[in-house]
Order: sequence, then structure tokens, then C-alpha cells
Amino acid sequence: MAKKKSSKKGGKRNAEALMRSLFERMEAEQSAEGLNDNVIIPFCAALEEVCEARGYVLNIFGDKSNIVFTGSEADSEAIYDLVEDYLSGKGAAKE
Repeated sequence: MAKKKSSKKGGKRNAEALMRSLFERMEAEQSAEGLNDNVIIPFCAALEEVCEARGYVLNIFGDKSNIVFTGSEADSEAIYDLVEDYLSGKGAAKE
């Protein structure tokens, strides 16, 4: 069975519904650990699986956060270290 193409308006409604659902799940978590374990990690894992299956390299840059998908554990660790070093240096610069 062929899928119907969604209209732009329907796609926007779906995106807004997803955002509201994620917001509600995030808001319900009582701790940063719960938020991470029950919402953020599963969401990121879904992004990684879809991107990897399609051969995408994912980089999302926002005003307050960034998501990077590398597909490599070694690269992930290197990026983590770069971010930590940057943030540590930024804190030292404020002092």
C-alpha cells in the first residue's frame, strides 16, 4: 500500500505534536539522570540509527545546544574531550 504524501500543513502539525510529546516527557522527569536515560538517550539513539542507515552525518547546531553524530566511538570521545576542554577554558576566562 502506498503512503499518502503529507501536506506541508500536516507535516507541521506532526512536528508540533512530536515536540509537545517530547516536552511532556521531559517535563515529567524528576532528575537530570531520568531525563537523560528516559528521553534524551532514546531520542538520540533513534536519530543515530536513522542517520547511520541512510549514510548521513548529523550535525545540528542550535542557539543553546549542538548534536553531532559521528558514527565512530573514537571520534565521539575526541569530540567530547574537545567540548570539555572548550567549556573548561570558557569558565576560566570568566574568572
